[in-house]
Amino acid sequence: MQPKQRILNAPVYQPGKPIDDVKREYGLTEVIKLASNENPYGSSPKAKAAIVEQLDNLALYPDGASLNLRWDLADFLGVKPGQLIFGNGSDENLLMISRAFLNEGTNTVMASQTFSQYRSNAIIEGAELIEVPLKDGVHDLEAMAAAINEQTRVVWVCNPNNPSGTIVTTSELEAFMKKVPKDVLVVLDEAYYEYVVDPEYPQTIPMLAEYPNMIILRTFSKIYGLATLRIGYGVASEELVSQLEHVREPFNTGALGQVAARAALKDQEFVISCRERNREGVKQFTDRFDEWGLSYYPTQTNFILVDLKQDSDAVFKKLLSQGIIVRSGNALGFPGYQRITVGTKEQNEKILTVLQEIVAGALK
Repeated sequence: MQPKQRILNAPVYQPGKPIDDVKREYGLTEVIKLASNENPYGSSPKAKAAIVEQLDNLALYPDGASLNLRWDLADFLGVKPGQLIFGNGSDENLLMISRAFLNEGTNTVMASQTFSQYRSNAIIEGAELIEVPLKDGVHDLEAMAAAINEQTRVVWVCNPNNPSGTIVTTSELEAFMKKVPKDVLVVLDEAYYEYVVDPEYPQTIPMLAEYPNMIILRTFSKIYGLATLRIGYGVASEELVSQLEHVREPFNTGALGQVAARAALKDQEFVISCRERNREGVKQFTDRFDEWGLSYYPTQTNFILVDLKQDSDAVFKKLLSQGIIVRSGNALGFPGYQRITVGTKEQNEKILTVLQEIVAGALK
């Protein structure tokens, strides 16, 4: 049997190394995972309680339309219920967009380096890739707009960007949208939206009225701490959502995820607390990096990309041996760097202690 040749050219996504795998490999009893940008503070107690209440209904199929979550989220965001589409994590929303709009003879524009699944999905659909290098770690929107041509169907803007953690500002995005043809879809991936504190960060939902060729993607996996349950969503015009519904799988979000997301949405105190503690953690890292003379990208997320000026994989393995999982910059297109998820104060201090030894060794 032979699959479509082009899928063999699509890289297999490599998530952060599993905790149990590291324990077995290094004979460790305690491992800290700071690799996948998960919320170290877990999820809202209200979300956990909602899951428990649903446990007697596991034999039932979930609501394929996510109606109760749809109504709650529409009210929270100030949009119409028909403007929302739900996915099995944001990953499925990306897949649905690619399946709906990309094929052979089309192209798609994205940054390099950015979230890898834009590229993978485009390859699977047979579309040409147009990759525009980041400029100081930020999307070069001017160059991306210039790269659009008659075959372009989708442009991807990861804001904040993964893996650099940087943002494009309101004025930069507005200038970009004015240049994008109306028949080209702009995907704004805002997975880390709730972590952003920069006042220059664009509030995009009001922009949908002016730009029906825009879709905004967000998720309950990051600050809401529901990554296991896989609830992502898109916000767009009702017409665009209706088009995407044709490629959405039935029952693609589970009942436990739906009820947990509804409860988590109602606990904004938890969200605010996580955002505040995350910024304290970011400062914990940047203060130390400044002291050591290391460069890093200014982050508006719950991770930081730092240049240790050493072989990324060697540092990655050194940290693994100490029971700390991060992401090697080699895997992200940033050789010499490590991407580190911001953890609790104690977790951050532990990795900083190990990094201090690594940095000091490199300076000798």
